[in-house]
Amino acid sequence: MICRRSADTPAADACGTGGPPAATRVPIRRITAVMLLAAALLDLTRCGLVMGTVPQAGAAAGLVSVGLAAAAVSLWTARGCQQGTRWSGWAAFLIGTASGPQAAASGFHALYAIPDTATAALGVLVAAGVLATVGRTRRPAPPQTHSPDRTFHLPL
Repeated sequence: MICRRSADTPAADACGTGGPPAATRVPIRRITAVMLLAAALLDLTRCGLVMGTVPQAGAAAGLVSVGLAAAAVSLWTARGCQQGTRWSGWAAFLIGTASGPQAAASGFHALYAIPDTATAALGVLVAAGVLATVGRTRRPAPPQTHSPDRTFHLPL
């Protein structure tokens, strides 16, 4: 199938299929979203461990509700990262910086050692990834073109 496009139509839109959404054009947003999904999975894993090991119902209910809330915030932020919202980078950074102390608060006991270590490491990766890409989420400005009469015209 050969598609014709005008000069002002991007190549991805030539056949009317539309290109990928603007949020998925930047790979760091997808990577951050995947890391936040992993953080939510680790929070849910910790909730499952609490349900099986804590004998007191009140303490278990409190820990599980906090874990479910943390997983919900991580999932909400991951969705925001995929959609390209402005607040999602800051939220991912805050989740990343809070993951290390949150994992260390439980003390890395034998049963929780693997999820806590993974949470701390993932938090450092999320925070470092967000900081490393600050200001890179926008597409570069198109180059200016010259007309034959040497005046500058910006492409529309």
